[in-house]
Amino acid sequence: MTAPQDALLAHLPADAPELALANQPDSTPDVVDGMAYAKLYGEPLFKLPTDLYIPPDALEIFLEAFEGPLDLLLYLIRKQNFNILDIPMAQVTRQYLEYVDQIRERNLELAAEYLLMAAMLIEIKSRMLLPVKKSDTGEEAEDPRAELVRRLLEYEQMKLAAQQLDTLPQVGRDFVRAQIFIEQSVVTRWPEVSMSELQAVWNDILKRAKLTAHHTISREELSVREHMTGILRRLQSAKFVEFADLFDPSRGVPVVVVNFIALLELAKETLIEITQAEAFAPIYVRLAYSPT
Repeated sequence: MTAPQDALLAHLPADAPELALANQPDSTPDVVDGMAYAKLYGEPLFKLPTDLYIPPDALEIFLEAFEGPLDLLLYLIRKQNFNILDIPMAQVTRQYLEYVDQIRERNLELAAEYLLMAAMLIEIKSRMLLPVKKSDTGEEAEDPRAELVRRLLEYEQMKLAAQQLDTLPQVGRDFVRAQIFIEQSVVTRWPEVSMSELQAVWNDILKRAKLTAHHTISREELSVREHMTGILRRLQSAKFVEFADLFDPSRGVPVVVVNFIALLELAKETLIEITQAEAFAPIYVRLAYSPT
């Protein structure tokens, strides 16, 4: 048995049940089921070493539990139930400097921000030791701790607000939005052309025809069949023709009327189709597709 083990046993009570077990020889087998306990630097370890030594600085845990100097100051004040409006600067400064000394040994970059606050605390402590001087108006000077207290109160308010926001459910952390996929086929549906829309387009054509009307009185025989043939020939050369392009207002109202009657006859005989892509869109005319 080694010397550290003897020192440990000396501090145990005389009736401790572990004392008898500690005095017994080590019964741990060198090999368990023909396999080593572990590997040390790639080499198998078949027997537990008895001379293990762990240096004091080998195992050390350093937690950056504070988010900044104000967080540390607020922790020291709240932990000891100090009045934040009447901070005992001497005691708080001493505790703060002890923490700064610890982190300065490990992380100088992290300690820089804390050192700046430490200088501010020392300055406030020094100003509090000086006699209080009154201003020219006879009023007492402002408390050196006032600015620090204001910053601490604002920081605490923002920290509490952040904690309250963190308790709210968050997408991806507390719940996941349900997503569904509905497979559906897209069928093209052409809007139906109502009678009022045709009437509005017809009135617009009549207005334009009247603007170009001539005062020449002449007798002209117009054939509906002839205009139907002309419309079919024009539609054969184009897939879609706008409704208004089928009329020539410069030829006068009679020609426009006969052409419109011919268009209605073709639609009645299902030789043409009148379509519209969407509501209030231009109206188009095309040849009707006959089933094969």
